[in-house]
Amino acid sequence: MPTATEDYGSAAVNHTIEKYRPSVEPFEEFYKDIHQNPELSGEEVRTASIAAKYLDSLSDFVVHRNIGGHGVVGLLKNGSGPTVLLRADMDALPHLEQTGLPYASTKIAKDRQGKDTPVMHACGHDMHVALLMGATKLLHSARSQWSGTLVCLFQPAEELAEGALAMVQDGLYEYEKYGIPIPDIVLGQHTHATRAGRITLSPGPILTAIDSLDVRIFGKSGHVCRADLCIDPVLIASHIVVRLQSVVNKEVRPEEFAVVACGSIHGGTAANIVPDFVDLKITIRSYTPAVHQRLLNAVHQVVNLECKISGAREPEIKPFMCAPATVNDETSEAILKKAFDAYFGENSVPLVPFGASEDFSYLARACGAPYLFYMFGCIDPDLWDEKERAGKLDKIPHNHSAFYAPVIEPTMTVALDAFALAALTFLGPRQES
Repeated sequence: MPTATEDYGSAAVNHTIEKYRPSVEPFEEFYKDIHQNPELSGEEVRTASIAAKYLDSLSDFVVHRNIGGHGVVGLLKNGSGPTVLLRADMDALPHLEQTGLPYASTKIAKDRQGKDTPVMHACGHDMHVALLMGATKLLHSARSQWSGTLVCLFQPAEELAEGALAMVQDGLYEYEKYGIPIPDIVLGQHTHATRAGRITLSPGPILTAIDSLDVRIFGKSGHVCRADLCIDPVLIASHIVVRLQSVVNKEVRPEEFAVVACGSIHGGTAANIVPDFVDLKITIRSYTPAVHQRLLNAVHQVVNLECKISGAREPEIKPFMCAPATVNDETSEAILKKAFDAYFGENSVPLVPFGASEDFSYLARACGAPYLFYMFGCIDPDLWDEKERAGKLDKIPHNHSAFYAPVIEPTMTVALDAFALAALTFLGPRQES
């Protein structure tokens, strides 16, 4: 387990951040540029190039490109000591931006089905990239103050829960391939729809496991006036969607969190034709492996039995977008929470789990390293305070909203400091020669 070095305490770390913090303005411009030019999961060519070129501009960094797709890793060896990995994700969402920002996206791209779709950074990954670049600059400038190895990882395809595992499977930790040592700790941060200036961190489960299923329900097509000669997959799918609403109630204790939902249903071409199939997309989320397995089993049972009693052939059920729960290491969390409390004061607050999912933990699970994932607020403080006084915090756009528009300051300065502080907390102090 990582431990904070006693003789490199909070005062020294705080001084290092204050002394070596770069001007945030260039990274604000990187953020605006990436926001205006978003790329879908697996298509992050331009964003990856920006990150890689920036790492190339810093002396002593070894830069690897195209790991697990468009993944980028910068490696800075700076004497003996712990290895700390910092991660930022790069991909955007198929979403029509409605923020009205002067740097709003108007991009249209082809999705994996070849269809045109608007693209938007509606989850803050553009800011994650810019902030990791900024934290990298600070840590590079301050390398006389710490010892160890810094790994800066820019990950593709988080929104599909593919990128982290793809990088691992492409040999991320095969030393003879990339020369990247096994990290002593893996660190990640994410925008959060709370008051800008806040840093939120807690131990234990903070993000849910996720399994999504592509389900095809088969029928027998024909004219709707002769339904007696048909098997109606629309009707079967409708029964499945309704019955899924009872799964959580039947399988999960009231105090446990779980989600089973159908977010997409597509089938048919005309009002008077019973189609041959209907497609559903189902998602399952929970915090514990036991609950998750019960939910998966129940969903499969519902789908299969509804098809069977309707006389339809066996459905196709294909998993996609799968990731384990994100569970912060308790020992490491206590160390970093102490550092955050000392640096951010009352703005260092607990992270309340809220049901979202991430593939971040694959980067640590693959090598047995502890990991921490925390959030930073990005909502304009005046707007937050106004809505809080009015009891209307639910009116503030949150992640994946078409109106999601993180305020640049104080968000970026605070989050840049947090990333650098997290890294310095676990890197070793520079030993005087």
